[in-house]
Amino acid sequence: MLDTVQQHSQPQAGVPRGLLGEEFVETLRLAVPMMLTQLGQIAMITTDLAMIGHLGESAVAAAALAHTVYFVSFTFGLGLMSAVSPLAAQAFGAGDVRRIRRSLRVGLWVALLISLPMMASPLYGEQILLALGQAPHSAALAQRYLNGLAWGIAPALGFIALRSMMSAVNRPQAPLWITVAAIPINAVLVYALIHGLFGLPELGLFGAGLGTTLVNLGTFLAALTIAALRKPFADYRPLAHLWRIDWPLMRQLVAVGAPISFSLLLEYGLFSSAALLMGLISTTALAAHQIALQVTAVLFMVPLGIGMAATVRVGHAFGRGDMVGLRRAGLVAAVLGVAFVSALTVAIVLGRYQLGRLFFGEASAATVELTATLLLVGATFFIADGLQTIMGGALRGINDTRMTLVFAAIGYWCVAFPVAWLLAFDAHLGAVGVWIGFSVGSFVYAGLLVLRFRMLARRLAG
Repeated sequence: MLDTVQQHSQPQAGVPRGLLGEEFVETLRLAVPMMLTQLGQIAMITTDLAMIGHLGESAVAAAALAHTVYFVSFTFGLGLMSAVSPLAAQAFGAGDVRRIRRSLRVGLWVALLISLPMMASPLYGEQILLALGQAPHSAALAQRYLNGLAWGIAPALGFIALRSMMSAVNRPQAPLWITVAAIPINAVLVYALIHGLFGLPELGLFGAGLGTTLVNLGTFLAALTIAALRKPFADYRPLAHLWRIDWPLMRQLVAVGAPISFSLLLEYGLFSSAALLMGLISTTALAAHQIALQVTAVLFMVPLGIGMAATVRVGHAFGRGDMVGLRRAGLVAAVLGVAFVSALTVAIVLGRYQLGRLFFGEASAATVELTATLLLVGATFFIADGLQTIMGGALRGINDTRMTLVFAAIGYWCVAFPVAWLLAFDAHLGAVGVWIGFSVGSFVYAGLLVLRFRMLARRLAG
């Protein structure tokens, strides 16, 4: 059985033929479903906010506070789950079926074990928000939402582990279809639980969080069922010996994933601090920044998908000992990412005023103007941020994440934040200065990652 699966899996990893064209095709084949899956996740979050919007402005504000508390915890877990992909991809490239199974198993165990302490932050969200100076009424409303949302952490992380394994074996389509199916189910369920439709209780904000948790559970169970029963996943027997904890591989997963978690937290902290800086400048600056950042978040899904594909393709090459293929995979992912993001950036720059009016209408001319200006300044930031995401993904494919953490600290906090502060307040550039600082820091971070990948690729090939 093992030999059969190895024969089945090995061609899928991509035998190097010295053709960049083939690498472009394989990278796109992986990246497009990954991009769409990420956009599906954004669509569900946006749907939740739209449903909550019917409860009034105070509910929307409370949900925003709740998400701030929730995503600090969830981001740490997300980084650890990201380590499943390179471990499984390297095993797939080497034809090591047992290690693919072990990579998923430790991912599921880590998801379960870390979800328990991670739930403490959302379940005590009201106290955290009060300690941060938020209004008691807003903190209490946020806690209602978090009480429903917190229980979905474990299944959400489990789904990410399963999705990472499926992508590592060149089958990213299943998570995409699960996510597409979940979008309308999430909308109906959240709305029904908020307002008490179809015989369900009227739960308000708690219902919104509970609906999301139930959808997270459903997506996890759907992915688990597909992994257990459908080929080619079933050939790997992914759920065999699931009760065993593989401590050596778990330590490796944590060693690879923990720096990713802290890098993500550094990035999250930078953008959170940016909102505080904008608040010091003006209400208009804060509003324009939030909309420009939302546009950036949607655009970011494209390089994120390519970066995830880069992790898999580089991991395949690394696993089979193909160092020429490893360099080629990183190069192709970078070129694809810059090309895609550049095209999208041109579209955003050309439509920047329309995007501003879409959110603010014609009445808020000053806010629309500032939003358009930030999107114009952000053109360089979009490309740099996309490149660092892709090169970070390529480095994950060879388990190099510690230096990525160091570079994130340098780019975000030694460069981006000080430059943003100086330009915003000392040079009196305001919100534009903050975005210029972000762009400069992102270019430094991206440049360091490119140099790191080239150095390691040469060292491995030498």
